Amino acid sequence: MPGRLEGKVAIVTGAGGGIGRAVALRFAEEGARVVVAAIGAAAGAAVAAEIGDAALAVPCDVADAAQVDAMVRACHERFVPV
Repeated sequence: MPGRLEGKVAIVTGAGGGIGRAVALRFAEEGARVVVAAIGAAAGAAVAAEIGDAALAVPCDVADAAQVDAMVRACHERFVPV
């Protein structure tokens, strides 16, 4: 039985730890492909590694519009079919 989020893409901010990490892991368990956005690149990469191929780690400070734009572009490049 497919997960409730099968075929969906989720961007989870603050996913390098705490609640954000838990949300990212749960979304992946439910079948979503997950963009793991975190200020700390190493923390985000570690969570993405836990998830595997269905994850993309993107260092991002959501207070910086340029970083948010770059995160969304990376998400599209990896997960949105052309």
